[in-house]
Amino acid sequence: MKFIVEWNGQPSAENAVIERFMKTGGRPPDGITMLGRWHAIGGLHGFAVVEAADTGSIVAMSLEWGDLLTITIFPALTDEDLGAALGKHVAAQQ
Repeated sequence: MKFIVEWNGQPSAENAVIERFMKTGGRPPDGITMLGRWHAIGGLHGFAVVEAADTGSIVAMSLEWGDLLTITIFPALTDEDLGAALGKHVAAQQ
């Protein structure tokens, strides 16, 4: 399943976030495939799209950075996934 991961950090956490990112490369935990990650310029804000087979890996990622960043995670659908779900919904309404 795919997830959208958003993060925000306070300026007071900037040095610690930089240090951890430089040390780890920001690699996700085992069980998570990073599909893409984007960082805002001039702040501790950004988002990633990741894929994981289970939510346990997602929890591990959240805990790994949760002491420094506020993290919000949403399940994500591709256009194809959404189209299939909408098709089932429309069919069930008929």
